[in-house]
Amino acid sequence: MAVVQFMVSLDLSVVNVGLPQIADGLGFSAVNLTWVIHAYALTFGGLLLLGGKAADRYGRRRVLLFGLLLFGLASLLGGFAQTPGQLIAARAAQGIGAAALAPAALALLTATFPGGRERVRAFGIWSAMNAAGGALGVLAGGLLTEYLGWRWVMFLSVPMAAVAYFLAVRVQADVPGQPTGRPDVLGAVLATSGLTTLVFGVVRTERVGWASITTAITLGAAVILLIAFVMVERTTKREPLLRLGLFRYRSVSAANAFNLLVGAAMASSFYFMSLYLQRVLGHGPALSGVMFLPFALGVVVGAFLAVKLGDRFQAQRLMAGGALMTAIGFAWFSLISADGSFLVNVLGPSIVASIGFGLCLGPVVSTATADVAPHEAGTASGLLNSTRQIGASLGLAAFGTAALHHSGASSSPEALTSGYALGLRLAALVLLVAVGIVLPRFSRS
Repeated sequence: MAVVQFMVSLDLSVVNVGLPQIADGLGFSAVNLTWVIHAYALTFGGLLLLGGKAADRYGRRRVLLFGLLLFGLASLLGGFAQTPGQLIAARAAQGIGAAALAPAALALLTATFPGGRERVRAFGIWSAMNAAGGALGVLAGGLLTEYLGWRWVMFLSVPMAAVAYFLAVRVQADVPGQPTGRPDVLGAVLATSGLTTLVFGVVRTERVGWASITTAITLGAAVILLIAFVMVERTTKREPLLRLGLFRYRSVSAANAFNLLVGAAMASSFYFMSLYLQRVLGHGPALSGVMFLPFALGVVVGAFLAVKLGDRFQAQRLMAGGALMTAIGFAWFSLISADGSFLVNVLGPSIVASIGFGLCLGPVVSTATADVAPHEAGTASGLLNSTRQIGASLGLAAFGTAALHHSGASSSPEALTSGYALGLRLAALVLLVAVGIVLPRFSRS
């Protein structure tokens, strides 16, 4: 399960450092380039609820193996892409595979470690691999792009998917599918189309703007689809895609709200950090990737501390403390300057933010699945993964657009730095909101 999560997280960030080379190699425009990231996050986030429900209904290991096969094949085809459309399609197919395998893997982990200190340790390892995959993805992407070419950024996932498949075949701690009624096809269509439309509407603002009629129509359609999904789930006589009663657990509702905001902050900060190192400080992709290494190590340290502190502090305290520490790191990082350096402007904030991030990762996952019945573990896992990926897409689109508008038409180092700094301040603010959400919700529990 750790290998699976490392691979999924790595593919969210592995292309970041290689974006300039991908643009040159396939002829991407500046506006369309972010779709290399969005295509993966869009299908991943939009289909996670369906993937989680499929894992509960048809068996977690079966769905996990299907997702790994699709993920590996899409990675291989993406490495051979000859046009922007082909690469975007491959990234979208990767997202579909990830949407199947991620909730299945997390549900298997939940079933294997139902409680106690073993559960704390298991989720500590899982969270360390989750975050390390995101941070080390930047390192691997930089090294591969500079010394082997950007195509190896895609090929990298092929052997990892093969290893994960071989290990998953041996997994015994599975819960057989337990279909209790006819599948909720209408709910699945409404949820997937609503979430996908929502993210699509936000990411399109980079091209058409927030105040455009196109944006208003797209976001309005997304709201209508999601309202219809809620109504169907409340009244359907079929087996619902998402039982709304799950949100009656304070742990589930607060953890998912927290997760959404953390996802928004982290995805956008990785994006700004990568661009600052390359476009402002002028470092190559390999060196930029190496400069992410302290962040990766800090996340592992934070996850280790979460395990050590898990017996002494409630999970919500670790979540709040970790988010607050990460917010401080991003606020510090927002003080970047056009004539700055890695040692002065990047290293210190990276260490502070990464340790805080590692502190809250394991506890939020454990909290979101702790009170859920075993037969709904896949659904709860899919919901949690979905809020993280939807948050990542929305945060990257919203904060990226704000940074772009703030810097204006100028591509000077000063203008770019000003835009990136604004984006990082917004990420810090969102994390403070996350702290405010989690503590009041748990104060009575």
